[in-house]
Amino acid sequence: MHVKSIKRAEEARSKIIFLRSDFNVPIKDGKISDDYKIVAGLETIRFLIKRNCRIIIATHLGEPAKGNKKDFTTKPIATALGRLLKTKVGFVEDCVGPKAHKAVKKMKAKDIIVLENLRFHNEEEKNNQRFARSLASLADIYVNNAFAVCHRNHASVSAIKKYLPSYAGTLVEKEVRSLNKILKPKKPLVVLMGGAKISTKLMLLEKLSQAADQVMLGGALANTFLYMLGLEVGRSVAEKDEELIEQLAKFYKIRGNKKILLPVDVVVSQKKDGSGKVVAKNVHKVSKNDFIYDIGPKTINFYARFIKRAKTIVWNGPLGMFENKHFKHGTLAMAHIMGVKSTGPAFGVAGGGETIEALKMSKMMEHVDWVSTGGGAMLSYLGGEKMPGLVGLIKK
Repeated sequence: MHVKSIKRAEEARSKIIFLRSDFNVPIKDGKISDDYKIVAGLETIRFLIKRNCRIIIATHLGEPAKGNKKDFTTKPIATALGRLLKTKVGFVEDCVGPKAHKAVKKMKAKDIIVLENLRFHNEEEKNNQRFARSLASLADIYVNNAFAVCHRNHASVSAIKKYLPSYAGTLVEKEVRSLNKILKPKKPLVVLMGGAKISTKLMLLEKLSQAADQVMLGGALANTFLYMLGLEVGRSVAEKDEELIEQLAKFYKIRGNKKILLPVDVVVSQKKDGSGKVVAKNVHKVSKNDFIYDIGPKTINFYARFIKRAKTIVWNGPLGMFENKHFKHGTLAMAHIMGVKSTGPAFGVAGGGETIEALKMSKMMEHVDWVSTGGGAMLSYLGGEKMPGLVGLIKK
């Protein structure tokens, strides 16, 4: 695999760099509650500073079309970057037009500015060529350091590469090299997958199950499989679309129950909010009034056996309603086991916002070899889907 990396670009010295980052972080009342993505992007920024570049940072933030624009300004990101880098970081109230051009003209070597939210312009998500050209007109070189949006066909990710020499940032390079170890794994390979919708992960499941020795399911994904097998799932979240169930039945028949592993017991409540009596039940004894909210202790031991002998592990999605103290045990137990097994005995990769949150809760995040900054992009890459942001930057 060849990566067109900014680290190996001799022309990237004393130039104006348009750095597409993914700093789509949670902000409330102007304060960032989790700066993981920002910290992950610092290496590329520091590299460009050493090369005396002027750095224009562009990112999207949330979905401003669905709310008040004031809640989606990127100004707090500029403040956070300044604090982390211990330097002044400017903020520009637009990402194109006179304000942006005026700010760039004032920049000197090693200066950094953050542009306003790219999604304040509808043209961004439409991959509009004129908008992409306007963004490109600000800089000499384009660097994509936003792996989390590389599966999006957006102007600042895709079309902009037509107008500037383009390179991958260090974060994108690390993401791709790490995920390629899943595509060409040391065996045994085990996959741990949870979350809400199997319909959004079926392509990935089909792809990974070809190479995996075991795929272990939890969360609502497992509920849908249990429903497909004719088991009672009560009032639990599960997808019951007939066409999807037929697809799953065919898939399960091909892969078999020795490869696709399902919970043998679950933790249930008869209250929608998880309050009240909490009980572990065999999957054959779930009642019509039950809500399944976690994998049970027998399932934890069952799954742990496969993780402990794995050489490659990939995890995406929580195994239950881990944000509730009564239903966090399955997810956190898997996080602990994966953390212990990774960084040496096995190569471990995890991704997805809730997965990262669970790893932080377990205090095992630093022990996992690679924690991807892009949940959806990680699924798309491993599932073999198109990645517009990587076109021209990565050659397999």
